[in-house]
Amino acid sequence: MTTQVPERDELTSLPSAWQRARGRLKLEDPFIGWTSSIALMFLALFLRLWKLGSPKEFEFDETYYAKDAWSLINHGYVLEYVEDANDKILSGATRGQWQDDPSMIVHPEVGKWLIGLGEKAFDMDPFGWRVASAVVGALMVLVMCRLARRVTGSTALGLVAGLLLMLDGLQFVLSRLALLDIFLAFFTLCAVACLVNDRDWYRAKMARLVPEQLSEPTAWGPVRSLLWRPWLFVGGICFGLACGTKWTAVYPLAAFGIMVWLWSAGARRSFGVRHSVVRSAVVDGIPAFVHLVLVGVVVYVATWAGWLVHADQYEEHLSSTQYTQFVAERGCNGESADNELDPTKRWPTATEPDASGPGELVQSLRSLWSYHHDVYEFHTHFLNCAEHTYASQPSGWLLLNRPVGVAADTDIQPGTRGCDAPAGSDCLRQVLLIGTPMIWWGGIIALVFAALMWVGARDWRYGLAVVGTASTWLPWLLYDDRPIFLFYAVVTLPFIVLALTLAIGKLIGSSPEPSTRRTVGVIVSGSFVVLVLLNFAWFWPIFTNGLLTHSEWLDRIWFSRWI
Repeated sequence: MTTQVPERDELTSLPSAWQRARGRLKLEDPFIGWTSSIALMFLALFLRLWKLGSPKEFEFDETYYAKDAWSLINHGYVLEYVEDANDKILSGATRGQWQDDPSMIVHPEVGKWLIGLGEKAFDMDPFGWRVASAVVGALMVLVMCRLARRVTGSTALGLVAGLLLMLDGLQFVLSRLALLDIFLAFFTLCAVACLVNDRDWYRAKMARLVPEQLSEPTAWGPVRSLLWRPWLFVGGICFGLACGTKWTAVYPLAAFGIMVWLWSAGARRSFGVRHSVVRSAVVDGIPAFVHLVLVGVVVYVATWAGWLVHADQYEEHLSSTQYTQFVAERGCNGESADNELDPTKRWPTATEPDASGPGELVQSLRSLWSYHHDVYEFHTHFLNCAEHTYASQPSGWLLLNRPVGVAADTDIQPGTRGCDAPAGSDCLRQVLLIGTPMIWWGGIIALVFAALMWVGARDWRYGLAVVGTASTWLPWLLYDDRPIFLFYAVVTLPFIVLALTLAIGKLIGSSPEPSTRRTVGVIVSGSFVVLVLLNFAWFWPIFTNGLLTHSEWLDRIWFSRWI
């Protein structure tokens, strides 16, 4: 009896794009995937809650956001506070620390609402105003695990991505501070994860709707059945919340909106649709715009509900601001040509009679638009040429060029407060906002590799890392004439981690069979993860306000620009 041997072409042939699109991504056991990811999230939460209330002070810009959050959660809008409010709040007194007039805040309110929820639950103290950041920072680890697992199809690589994010110093310290950037990073990551889910959902839906590849030149593929895309809708909500935390989320929204269109066009092309890019711009681009942009705008405006309810207060007290009137005269010396406000320059709504019913809502929205104009002038012009000790050029962020010292207790003498430094030296405590160097410096190499793989191998997964990094980092180069800080790059971090994870997956290979290549890949990748863990442990004292002798501190300050 003769056994028929398949031809070589049959052995080496790969499934067509249409066949791949019809098969949903086969992930590993979902129970193991979820339980392991959640376990890692709880480990991250434990690390972030550890001595969260220390130091007992307002660290860096906590002095603004913590008090604004308390005012939001208790009064519905942000009020000015008295001059010595910090000391009184730290001593336990919250009554009488806020005045009657609204405050001119220069960032949207979502992050401050979340900080305020922590204060409402745990009181107005350092733990209370930081706990929301800790919870969101841990949840971000969970989302990172799930996103990487979906992109790679591997639970192990998903956990590697979550572990790398958990062990980054920038993400860790921001998870222990009442600043806005950890919330921005979380909502942006959630939005991108929703878009990746939508990519799989869209292809699976098309596979159910199209029984075979289309061959007619006039065929567009399914249209009506794909107008409603639930994951894009959730992504629009997340992008609205991200923009409601900081406006810079607009850049990844635009970049990934284009990616959704191109992914959809690629799916249609795999099913035989000709001129898919142009056709998808109509049948997929318009619905995607509605799901992402219009839904995002509605969510964004809704986050200003407290402001809108109290719009009359803002019209009365803040309709004539320094940002609008002085921006043209303001020079690099920080002075204005005119030192007095012109009371005649006000928002149009400030001099109109109060409307009622739907007209009142329209009037309040117009006031909110004027307010946004003033805030835009502040961000784009008012701070030009200003200086700050910890300001850093965005061109050097991936190199960790200039970290931010958010708290310091120096000159602790030997024999006091636990200091065991030798005679003639001293001890100190510090909280430094800096990334784990192994992750960021290794991430630069991984991003270069990702760019090559995206262009050379046309692998969309690497494009995810490249576009995410570019859209969250490069726009800051437009604003390098005003003080900006390294920790803004935390929004970029998940995409650096994704690039590292994809590179690790490439090193290990997709085949589970033992081989020299797989052994070497596991050793190299495992060594990198171990080095990241050791690097994080080494910097732990300057992440957590630990007590160090001056010599021990200098061992962790590798460059003079880190001081």
